[in-house]
Amino acid sequence: MRILSAILILTLSFAVTSIAQEESDTDLAKETQNPLADLISLPLQNNFDFNTGPFDRTRYTLNIQPVIPFSISENWNLITRTIVPVRYQPDVTQNSGGEFGLGDINTSWFLSPSKPGALVWGIGPILQLRTATDDTLGTGKWAAGPSLVLLTMQGKWVVGVLANNIWSFAGDSDRDDVNFLTLQYFINYNLPNGWYLVSAPINTADWETDSGDRWTVPLGGGGGKVFHIGKLPINVQTQAFYNVEHPQFGPEWQLRFQFQFLFPKTTKKLHELSAN
Repeated sequence: MRILSAILILTLSFAVTSIAQEESDTDLAKETQNPLADLISLPLQNNFDFNTGPFDRTRYTLNIQPVIPFSISENWNLITRTIVPVRYQPDVTQNSGGEFGLGDINTSWFLSPSKPGALVWGIGPILQLRTATDDTLGTGKWAAGPSLVLLTMQGKWVVGVLANNIWSFAGDSDRDDVNFLTLQYFINYNLPNGWYLVSAPINTADWETDSGDRWTVPLGGGGGKVFHIGKLPINVQTQAFYNVEHPQFGPEWQLRFQFQFLFPKTTKKLHELSAN
């Protein structure tokens, strides 16, 4: 009888732990889909742009994107989002050759309510740093502008948009001015056990070019899952996009593969330190 009781207790404990883990992974998945989440994370986003230029070259970009939230008061958070691009830019006019190195770093600061309602929002500036290690990897300009995030989280859905526009204000006078829009909408549907479906294409417009060569408009999507390596939660995601609109020498389609390391305990400790 005691043996049966022990087995029953162990079985129930395992079931409760499994349900709690499932809920935790699902909650974490939804947090990763919120650009304004109160969660320290380190996404490593790999982008492969195929069929670029007349020789169908492949461009590769690794975006290192640390996200760090700060509690600045009882009612407000400040979320910092930085993109450090490391890329290989092929010479699209040739069948070989290209440049590899660091691109222009972008950093954004979003002021957001710590206790949002049905509509989650954040607003702040974005700054582009002139950090490219080669002319072909960056604009040669310092640029800045406004950035905005709007989203809602309803049941299994997380839907929103992230937008910014930057204008150059300093830099190499021989290079073209920068007036560049980035518009990313994101639609997520969450499944059990940390699985989810996602469509998050990045639409861009270069307002300094001719209208026929201005827009990049991808369509597509994919899926992802939150899992654990030891106690470290990790979000893995894959998406594929076809560019229904792109510049003359722009890529025809893109494959995106992302690892995102999550640090919920570190976030909690950071808030405890800031409170003291």
